[in-house]
Amino acid sequence: MKRIEILDGMRGFFLTFMLINHLVLTGGLWLQDFTLGQVMFVEDAQGFVFLSGFLIGLIQYGRMQRRGYRAMRHSIWRRALELYVYAMGVIALVFIARGTLPDGVEAFRNWTGTANPGDPVRILAMMGLVFQPTYMDILPQYILYLLVAPPLIMWIGEGRWASVLTLSVLVWMAAQTGVDQLIGAPLHALALTSDGQGLRGSFNPLAWQIVFMSGMVLGTLTQQGAIDWGRFLAPERTTLPKLALMVLVFFLPIRIATAHGWVTWEQMTAFNAMSIRPSFGLVYLMSFASAVALVAWVVVAGPRAQSRAVQAIAAGVRALLALPYLRLIGRHSLQTYAWHVVLVYGVYYLDREYGPFGVGTKTVMAISCLMLLALPALWREHGRRMLGVRLTGV
Repeated sequence: MKRIEILDGMRGFFLTFMLINHLVLTGGLWLQDFTLGQVMFVEDAQGFVFLSGFLIGLIQYGRMQRRGYRAMRHSIWRRALELYVYAMGVIALVFIARGTLPDGVEAFRNWTGTANPGDPVRILAMMGLVFQPTYMDILPQYILYLLVAPPLIMWIGEGRWASVLTLSVLVWMAAQTGVDQLIGAPLHALALTSDGQGLRGSFNPLAWQIVFMSGMVLGTLTQQGAIDWGRFLAPERTTLPKLALMVLVFFLPIRIATAHGWVTWEQMTAFNAMSIRPSFGLVYLMSFASAVALVAWVVVAGPRAQSRAVQAIAAGVRALLALPYLRLIGRHSLQTYAWHVVLVYGVYYLDREYGPFGVGTKTVMAISCLMLLALPALWREHGRRMLGVRLTGV
C-alpha cells in the first residue's frame, strides 16, 4: 500500500523529541523546555507507540486480506524477531562500553545496574526482556505487543473490535490496581541479582498496551473502510476538538506547576495516584486521548475549517510534518530508535567523565546528535547503493 507520509513525519517528530528528552546533561538542556511534557501529560513515547499500533493494524490487516492469516502472522513475528536482534545488539554494545571505557561501570551504574553482566541470571533476564536498562524500554514492549497482535487483528477484522478494546481496558485496569503484580512479583524474584534489581523498566507494558492496542484497532478499522475519517473529522463537527481542548487546558496549569517544581507531587496526593507515568494512569490516558483527537481533527479538518486561525495552525502543523528530515527518520523509525539509545548513552558518558559543559557546548552536542540520528535511515535508503557504486568503481 502507498505510504502515508504525514504519519512518517509524525513518527519522525516523536523520535526527534524523544532524543532531546533523553539527553541527560548536568544542569539540563534548554531545548527540553520546549517539549510536550512541559505543558501536558502527553509525551512523544506515547505518540510513537500509538502510531506503531495504528500502522501495524493498517498494514497487516491488508496483508491478511491479500495473503491470509498465516502470511500476516509470519510478517509480524518476523518483525518482532528483527526488533529482538536490535534490542540485544544495543544491550551488548552498552555493556561492552561499560566494561571497556574508563570508569564505565561507575558512569552507567544508574542506567545498567552494577551486577556482573556475566551473571547468568542477569543474562537470562536481559534476554527475556525482563531487565531493561534505561531508555531501552520501547523495543521490548513493542516486541511483546507484536507477539500477541496477529489473533487480535483477525478478531478485529471479524467485527470483534469492541471485545479487543474491552480486553485491553481490563488489562490496563489490572495495572492501575496492582493486580498485575501477580505476574510482576514472581518475575522480579526470579530475575533478582546482587544489585537488588530484577524486573526493571520505565514502563509497565500491561498498562501501556492500551496505547498500542487502541492504535491497532483504529488502523485495522481504517483498512477495512469501517471509518470514514473525512466525514468523522469534518470541519463543521467541532464538538470533539473542543472537548479535547478543554481537557488539555484543564490539566495545563497542573502540568506547568509540577514540571517546574512549583508544586510537589507530595502536595497532590489524590492527583498523584491518577498520574503515575509508568502505569499510564488515568490522567495520562485522558490527556493522550484528547491530544490524539485534537491533532487528528486539526490535520484532517483544519485546512477546511471556517476559522482562519485554525487554517493557519493546520497549515503550520502539516508543513512541520512534511519536513524531509522528519519523514526520513520516520520511515525507519524502529532502527532510528535503537540508534538513538546509543547516542544517548554516549552523551551521558561524556557528561559524566568530562562535564559539566556550558550551555553552548550542550547545545552543539544536542544538534550533533540530531544530525547523527538520521544515519540509520540514510544508510537504509542510500548507503548500500552508494557502497555498491564505489565498489563497482574500484
